[in-house]
Amino acid sequence: MVDVLCVPFPVLPSSSSLSFKPRLCPLIPPSRRRLHLKSNPLLFPLLSSSPSFFKLPLRCSSSSMPLQLSSLSQDSLLYSRAYWVTKTIIAWNVDIVEGSCYLYASKVAALSVTDNGIQGHDLEIKLEEDRGGLPPNVIEKFPHIRDYRAFKLPPVLDAKNLVKCQLAVAEFNSQGKCRNATGLQLPGVLDELFSYDGPLGAFYSAEAVSLCLWAPTAQAVYAHIYKDPVGGSPLEIIPLEETNGVWSTKGPKSWEGCYYMYEVSVYHPSTLHIEKCYANDPYARGLSADGKRTLFVNLHADDLKPEGWNELADMKPDILSFSDISIYELHIRDFSANDDTVNADFRGGYMAFTLKDSAGVLHLKKLSKAGITHVHLLPTFQFAAVDDEKENWKYVDSKILEKLPPDSAEQQEKITAIQDDDAYNWGYNPVLWGVPKGSYSSDPNGPCRIVEFRKMIQALTHIGLRVVLDVVYNHLHANGPFDKDSVLDKIVPGYYLRRNTDGFIENSTCVNNTASEHYMVERLIIDDLLSWAINYKVDGFRFDLMGHIMKRTMVKAKDALCSLTKERDGVDGSRIYIYGEGWDFGEVAKNGRGINASQFNICGTGIGSFNDRIRDAMLGGSPFGPPLQQGFVTGLLLEPNGHDHGTKDVEKAMLASAKDHIQVGLAANLRDFVLTNFEGKERKGSEVLCYGGTPVGYALCPTETVNYVSAHDNETLFDIISLKTPVGISVEDRCRMNHFATSIIALTQGIPFFHAGDEMLRSKSLDRDSYNSGDWFNRLDFTYNSNNWGVGLPPKQKNENSWPLIQPRLVDPSFKPQRSHILAAVENFTDVLHMRYSSPLFRLRTANAIQERVQFHNTGPSWVPGFIVMSIEDGNEGIPGLSQLDPVFSYIVVVFNACPTEESFSSHTLRGRTLQLHPIQVTSNDETVKKSSYEASTGCFTVPARTTSVFVEPRKV
Repeated sequence: MVDVLCVPFPVLPSSSSLSFKPRLCPLIPPSRRRLHLKSNPLLFPLLSSSPSFFKLPLRCSSSSMPLQLSSLSQDSLLYSRAYWVTKTIIAWNVDIVEGSCYLYASKVAALSVTDNGIQGHDLEIKLEEDRGGLPPNVIEKFPHIRDYRAFKLPPVLDAKNLVKCQLAVAEFNSQGKCRNATGLQLPGVLDELFSYDGPLGAFYSAEAVSLCLWAPTAQAVYAHIYKDPVGGSPLEIIPLEETNGVWSTKGPKSWEGCYYMYEVSVYHPSTLHIEKCYANDPYARGLSADGKRTLFVNLHADDLKPEGWNELADMKPDILSFSDISIYELHIRDFSANDDTVNADFRGGYMAFTLKDSAGVLHLKKLSKAGITHVHLLPTFQFAAVDDEKENWKYVDSKILEKLPPDSAEQQEKITAIQDDDAYNWGYNPVLWGVPKGSYSSDPNGPCRIVEFRKMIQALTHIGLRVVLDVVYNHLHANGPFDKDSVLDKIVPGYYLRRNTDGFIENSTCVNNTASEHYMVERLIIDDLLSWAINYKVDGFRFDLMGHIMKRTMVKAKDALCSLTKERDGVDGSRIYIYGEGWDFGEVAKNGRGINASQFNICGTGIGSFNDRIRDAMLGGSPFGPPLQQGFVTGLLLEPNGHDHGTKDVEKAMLASAKDHIQVGLAANLRDFVLTNFEGKERKGSEVLCYGGTPVGYALCPTETVNYVSAHDNETLFDIISLKTPVGISVEDRCRMNHFATSIIALTQGIPFFHAGDEMLRSKSLDRDSYNSGDWFNRLDFTYNSNNWGVGLPPKQKNENSWPLIQPRLVDPSFKPQRSHILAAVENFTDVLHMRYSSPLFRLRTANAIQERVQFHNTGPSWVPGFIVMSIEDGNEGIPGLSQLDPVFSYIVVVFNACPTEESFSSHTLRGRTLQLHPIQVTSNDETVKKSSYEASTGCFTVPARTTSVFVEPRKV
């Protein structure tokens, strides 16, 4: 997701990429809880180590009756406001002056709150306050509770068994009256006592299959073994044995090919009960349809490998530097769901990529030949909201939809009526991170999805493309002990999901934020990445909402991937590129949960982050601003659309500022790149400001910047141009603006990123959030006959407020591009990619090289509005100064003219050079760009309207 705007729980936002239903936690009233006699605290360690300690009857309930709260309801056991942070320290924000504080435990979750304190406990321990406060290591791990008070526990306490109980703390005044009571959050003590680096998941030998599950709070764990993917009774139910929080068992080789589920008996804070949870393996590598069961599958088995799979690493297209990367973002279903040149059985799935001459594959080959190096696939792991069984999908007859008017509301009515039962969703609803999604495979049961996923990777490699997977480790689709899509929160409740200071799950990512600051969460993320890299030979990872993941986790992940070798692991980890969304918001903002992987924190690591500055400067405003606010590309000042931007002076200042933002982006958004701003002052990239004082530049090296103007989120590039530009301009002008925008991105230093279809004028009928809008609004046509404009008003939920702006545009036939426009756009796009790869000067590898070689002209107060002039200088072999990088061109000048008219600019600095229009543009079918000219005697460049012209100085032979 890009730029998701959410609000914290309990106000549940409508997500741009998630679909979920909030539900109340079932609670048990105190009057129905079973009370037990207190145990002597001194005897508790002895009792807790007894073999029969957790063989007491377990009370499993799904009661939905509300908790009958006492006068202490504001701090009842529904909340978990205290933190057990180390074996001997509990942190709680209460002030004990003359009173006392106690810890309580119940093995069968029988605790209840009264005015006299906690009832139903097996254990009561008095806590002593440590006036020294929380130690530095605790504050570093939990910065949001740095001001909490520290309470000491006895060092002889059997904490490892105690964490399996329902726990609470209570505060009493000097008269013995209970003033506060609350449950505990356990990740701190779990990390200290149970951090584990050994085997997890299923492991296969010649004779046996072994299972290992990390579940330190569980009281019992069983593995249910099944022959079939669904239905039937278990072949056997196997109890697992625990060693220091890890439950394990060993079974026969015959388990391979069967399925299993875990039964975990564990206290769950959302229900206040010991629950019997049924869950998949968090380390699952195979599943049955819809994740009903985990498949025993050995990914190293030869029959799961396509022919030539073991040699695939040697066939990967060579990447000398990450600066050579260009990324094309694509949704698997979009690629082929509407492609009639694809066999009907393959449409919308992995196997569509394996064809040699489908329209989509031919298009990818064209892009690969032009310079695209990586295909970024939207989520491919097992996600919710799309049934894996194709026979359960619902459809709308497209022939009916095609007959409706272009501005009709009927299309979206019919699509949204089945949107939760059709084949479409972007997939930002993680259920299990480590298994390919079943709905994209020919058979969601068994190992088919594994084999077909590998064939897809192999086919893209043969085209000349590396593959990036979109990973979503910042949240999970479900939580609690009962939801069929909940996994991690059933295995170790309250650990994997990040909670607020009341103990409720954080939802700033829209739902169920995960907590990578916890050791075993971080480990699971890294293990999952390694599995995808080794077992599927993928070449990169794009992290959704990366800012919600800790910087430490990202750096560890990068180092772990980089350490992979072809000799040992079958992949070259040094060629795996990772990048993500470094947005800084929610509970992690300003390092609220530790140093997070935000744009400003991640710099210096070599990990890329999306540059929203250049996007917003080009298009105008932000995805959450006024829809008609214009930018550098969409006509700000130069072609007013009627939106009130302020006075002409204000508009001119806005355009000048936008130009500076784009120039910093063209220089890879480097923090220390020095340029002359619109006021005529020299400024570093970090000193050029936006967003209320936020620095524009933040990267320390070019590959830390991913420049883009559109992505799967928000309107497509063509749609946003159609919305923001004046209604009266021609469709030819809008098509030219579309190419103008992509050309800026293509010629930036750093890594260019393109949304699939931008090169074909892709439209979603002005839908601003098509995550669940079905194939109809998300259609791609690789035959170039249609760009999907005007297929009805976009879905009401996210677009209704803009319908008055959208409707007159959709109904106006002059807005719709023709096939000739689409063909021209594709050719212009491939031309500009060819130009990027015609010279290494467009792909400089270091910040120092960019500072030395890249310069901007037309700067300062006297600048020509709407004109950006960038030069890139090369050295000459054998001559002191700059080293020579390009054997063909010694100097390049790129002129970006956003004006609606032809414009000229003269530069004393650029006078007298032997510049000429790039050979690719000279032979282009774009007759307009051929009118570009350079006059050496005056240093004057003349460039047509809405055009990017590239001038090169050939080396003398």
